[in-house]
Amino acid sequence: MNPQPDHDHGPDFAVASASAPAPPGADRITTPPTPDLVRGAFELERTEHGVLPHRLPAWARAQGDGQLAMVEAQPSGVRLVFRTRAIAVELDTLRTRPVYQSAAPRPDGVYDLVVDGRLVAQASTTGGNVLVADLVNGPVETRPGPVGTVRFPPLPEGEKRVEIWLPHNEITELVALRTDAPVEPVPADGRRVWLHHGSSISHGSDAASPTTTWPARAASLGDVELVNLGLGGSALLDAFTARAMRDTAADLISVKIGINLVNTDLMRLRAFTAAVHGFLDTVREGHPTTPLLVVSPLLCPIHEDTPGPSLPEFDGGRLSVRAGGDPAERVAGKLTLNAIRDELARIVAQRAADDPHLHYLDGRELYGEADFAELPLPDRLHPDAATHRRIGERFAALAFGSGGVFAAAAEDRG
Repeated sequence: MNPQPDHDHGPDFAVASASAPAPPGADRITTPPTPDLVRGAFELERTEHGVLPHRLPAWARAQGDGQLAMVEAQPSGVRLVFRTRAIAVELDTLRTRPVYQSAAPRPDGVYDLVVDGRLVAQASTTGGNVLVADLVNGPVETRPGPVGTVRFPPLPEGEKRVEIWLPHNEITELVALRTDAPVEPVPADGRRVWLHHGSSISHGSDAASPTTTWPARAASLGDVELVNLGLGGSALLDAFTARAMRDTAADLISVKIGINLVNTDLMRLRAFTAAVHGFLDTVREGHPTTPLLVVSPLLCPIHEDTPGPSLPEFDGGRLSVRAGGDPAERVAGKLTLNAIRDELARIVAQRAADDPHLHYLDGRELYGEADFAELPLPDRLHPDAATHRRIGERFAALAFGSGGVFAAAAEDRG
């Protein structure tokens, strides 16, 4: 059974409306969201209202900045998973929705309801907190709001595996799960765990819903359990992220490196080379023979040969990005995407001589010039919903398909 949705072959699904919390009823069983019901999170933090899933452990969060604190608490890839005979399912949550000054409002986050591996309904919620942020200076203020309830259309009768994928782009506190029949945790089924780290593109950027981010789509096609460490603006070769990955059980690991280092103009080539080696060394301390795939940046024309930083622009509330660096600065070691690809390919080739389980994938095989001509990046940086699906399908074919580095691992395990 594939517990993740196959959108290309699934039935039409329903879209539910959201409302304020319903009064408790005699026909509903309230189940607290405990760790045995949550997949894809490193830990659950107890809050005033319930629990907050985190995608990094507390010690790692303490070493990061405000951007990291916001994005790691956005539960990309995090889902509730349980078995039940329930027909009615409701989930109380308190969201924190980011709103960016000078930019048009972003769509509400989406909850995907998956039953026995198929997407059957989607919903959003109301209320919640609003995090007002400046794209240059970070969070400005948080405006508090009430808990909301997500209600889905009636589920099929009989026992079933149910997954509720949380919005990938809204901080989501889990307050209560209510059903009209008991729920129980789903034990591990032996499928491989894929641990992936990357930027906002891996986080989900402008994907339509949490099961259609490119890593979620690839995980569905590859029949693996996803742990998504895509961290918007925060794939910066941080040592604490490498240590968190080192200490996380995984059968397959991928690291997508590059775009955020150019966005932030964080380091020069000399520091980049050492940081990549250090990051990979740390991951290998906990996973010495696990298949490890290093993925270079997707095509992004504004930064192929022009360094960062990436600077926001607004046109009638529409956000786009431009490259703020000077190509002449490449001779001083300023990073561009082409420079990063060349260096990553060299580093992986060097290390692979002693590490046969280390592999390299040029990100332009996932999204390249022909893709850009057909599906340009709407803000010059992030892929849209259709492009997320394409990238996920390409990654699944290249990594999990016949001859792929992750497929070979499956065959070797036999």
